Amino acid sequence: MKPALLVFSYFSRFASRIKNFLYDRGLLRPRRAPLPVISVGNLSLGGTEKTPLAMELLGRLIAIGRRPALVSRGYRGRWEKTGGVVSDGRTVFGTWEEAGDEPYLIARTIPQAGVYVGKNRLSSCRRAAEAGFDIAVLDDGFQHRRLARDLDILLFSPEEKTAWREPLSSFLRSDILFVKSGEAKAPKIERWQGRYSGALFTYSVGLRGIFDLRSGESCSIGALAQKKLLAFCGIARPQRFEETLGRAGLTVVSFLPFPDHHPYRAGSLGKIYRVFSEKGADALITTAKDAVKIAGRIGELGAVPIYILEVGLDIEPGFDDCWRAFLAKSQTP
Repeated sequence: MKPALLVFSYFSRFASRIKNFLYDRGLLRPRRAPLPVISVGNLSLGGTEKTPLAMELLGRLIAIGRRPALVSRGYRGRWEKTGGVVSDGRTVFGTWEEAGDEPYLIARTIPQAGVYVGKNRLSSCRRAAEAGFDIAVLDDGFQHRRLARDLDILLFSPEEKTAWREPLSSFLRSDILFVKSGEAKAPKIERWQGRYSGALFTYSVGLRGIFDLRSGESCSIGALAQKKLLAFCGIARPQRFEETLGRAGLTVVSFLPFPDHHPYRAGSLGKIYRVFSEKGADALITTAKDAVKIAGRIGELGAVPIYILEVGLDIEPGFDDCWRAFLAKSQTP
């Protein structure tokens, strides 16, 4: 762990202990939104599949006839401080620079969902309710205790050595705990499992498809396996993207990681094109989160073929019954 992250983690955990004490003792009280709230969050600093899970929930809610809205801070977007409507369920407004890359990706991928951003999550929930949405999915909301939630879902990877936002025991506060397949019996889980009253589900990251960024057409793994690829991404855990490409059987001749939420200015695109030429690659491949930031500027990469690898979560059976029970409970007078 980098020294800066270690220091940040220490102070974050210290501050969280104080905040949790105040909320747990009733000295601070969360404020309730005018619609049910499902929170998706984690204990670490990014990289635990929060966005794929939020998208999975939005899709499943839409499938049963609900009108869900994603409520997000819109990290690093221009609307983060002021708040903004990224999508009203019909039209996508603004750009990824205004909305933030992840909310904008969700707005483009799930057009039926509302997407609201801003630091004031309660205000976003109110705007969503006024627009006719009937349930909110709160992205990265576990530490945002000022907003009451009806269901707290926490993604937790006990095997990772990373900077923690809160003490590990904080997972006891969640209603549903998501742990990657193979990690459910980790010592960090078993130490507290006797005191955990929520439901535990395992999940894995699965490949959903590969698409041509220029045409939008689907591309088979077999066709792409014959090409030499330069892969690049700007996500919290770039090694996971590299590992996913390897498991898919793709040939990566060079891998360029950028910082999380990287904006891909001209210098970055120039570097990608230069390495592409130097390595003799046939095509580029990146994540869906990164693709939304270069889609309008692919001309700067010449005629280079660019592919998007899309992933989703494969969740063990029983999860649908669990969150549907929550919905039934939230509708009970």
